Amino acid sequence: MISHPSRHCTVELQALPSRIGQVRRIVSAHLRYWHLDPLIDRAALGVTELLTNVHQHAQPDKLCTVELELLLDRLTVSVRDHDPRLPVVEDLGEIAPLATGGRGLAMVAAVSESWGARPDGEQGKVVWFTLPISAPSVSVPARVPALVTAEKAARRFAGSALNGTRSAVRSAVAG
Repeated sequence: MISHPSRHCTVELQALPSRIGQVRRIVSAHLRYWHLDPLIDRAALGVTELLTNVHQHAQPDKLCTVELELLLDRLTVSVRDHDPRLPVVEDLGEIAPLATGGRGLAMVAAVSESWGARPDGEQGKVVWFTLPISAPSVSVPARVPALVTAEKAARRFAGSALNGTRSAVRSAVAG
């Protein structure tokens, strides 16, 4: 069920690789419906990273809820799961240059206005990020080395990881 179709969307799913792609398409379609096309790439990247973390790390199960909420000039995307452990952010300087993991939350920080994680009762957590409606999309100049970009993302992350609060989910869609 979708409550307030123009402002709120919630999807429940098992965070499995095939489902992550489906949710990315749902998020993209919903943002098109809301006429927020400029946010699609950043929202899809962020939700993919958060759902991948649930798939790789959440215990005891992979059941989670993705919520999109549009309030005034901000889109908030959140992922709620049943694992109470808050995410651990890797020190980007200690990740091997060719490593295939460990950068997801730094990417979320780099493409979002703010992000954070908070406990959700005794049996879970919520990880969220916000995107401004009116801001231009984030781009990286071609000449900036990837390491410099990652360092900037890490500094931005350090300043925004605990900002903001979120309200409880009000509806759910069987997914």
